Amino acid sequence: MAYLDASGARMHYRLDGPADAPVVMLSNSLGADLAMWEPQIASLSGRYRVLRYDTRGHGRSSAPAGPYTIEQLARDALTLLDTLAIRRVRFCGLSMGGMIGQWLGIHAGDRLERLVLASTAAKIGTAETWKARIDAVRNGGIESIADAVLARWFTPHFLTAAPDVVAKCRATMVAVNDDGYVPCCEAIRDTDLRDNVAQISMPTLVISGTHDVSTPPVDGRFLADRIPGARYVELNAAHVSNIEVAEQFSAALTEFL
Repeated sequence: MAYLDASGARMHYRLDGPADAPVVMLSNSLGADLAMWEPQIASLSGRYRVLRYDTRGHGRSSAPAGPYTIEQLARDALTLLDTLAIRRVRFCGLSMGGMIGQWLGIHAGDRLERLVLASTAAKIGTAETWKARIDAVRNGGIESIADAVLARWFTPHFLTAAPDVVAKCRATMVAVNDDGYVPCCEAIRDTDLRDNVAQISMPTLVISGTHDVSTPPVDGRFLADRIPGARYVELNAAHVSNIEVAEQFSAALTEFL
């Protein structure tokens, strides 16, 4: 385990793979931590230096008082790169991590060689849906929404077929600090990049899940249509496709990288 300080937050990160290899940076979804990328590590770490980190408010990173913004979360990622003296990376983010990736692609494109935007959108959800989630967490903690969120993360088939994996994801989710989760919800709620994503100029892959109700394929196709030259891949999964169809996700990721 390794830590560094970034703008008042203590960031937890991990490096795998050869020290002299090109760097792939992985950014987690809301309610997850760097362990969500475990299914991809074997396929990546033989050829790349894999940098994973816990977004502030998640995992072993600290949860300083909000509000947070996607810009702030993206600058945390840049601080991590600067501290580790890494100039450029191939970046992959899922959901909230994909929003961070979009911001980096728009505002710090010189730091990215390639960009993978998975299960994400230029604008995620509505003010009403985020208000309901935030109110529920404030009143009853993340435990009160965990099962409903998992029902959006995975298809009914996967929820039944992989109970151990689902239980592990649930345990990670409910361990997230409520005071870190809510500001991340607010950061996502307040972000709308629809007018800006066309500024992303590096090679980009957009991955959507056919059964994703949080960021449905129409959102992924919007990104792929707006980002010049972007590729689009759709997988037979719900929201957290890198876990639900790990082999197919890893294949699409490594082929593009």
